[in-house]
Amino acid sequence: MPQPAIILFAHGSRDPAWSAPIQAVAQRIRHLSPQTEVRCAYLELMAPNLAGACAELVAQGQRRIRVVPMFLGVGRHAREDLPVLLQSLQTAHPGIELELLPAIGESAHIVNALATLALSAGADFH
Repeated sequence: MPQPAIILFAHGSRDPAWSAPIQAVAQRIRHLSPQTEVRCAYLELMAPNLAGACAELVAQGQRRIRVVPMFLGVGRHAREDLPVLLQSLQTAHPGIELELLPAIGESAHIVNALATLALSAGADFH
């Protein structure tokens, strides 16, 4: 079974530079898995939004889409807004399989990586 397409879903900002880390994750995914389609999408203040990114993938023929919430904390956006947005996407695209992962901040791998980075005295930032 082919790898699902991935949407990295983040909050968004008025500052265009804010999205650089999200774009870097997308670029790393492309490097690790060139056959995987990946898009970034934003809740507000930036484009594309989740519906736009999903529609683009569906138009390309993607039928399985994994949404990865790029939130460290599980606040209102991850708890309340995102499930509503996903239900809307499922209604708009009934033939696709949407998979919602937990927010990245809930991953033991991310917690470990952040702890290791904090202990590294900045060496890993270069």
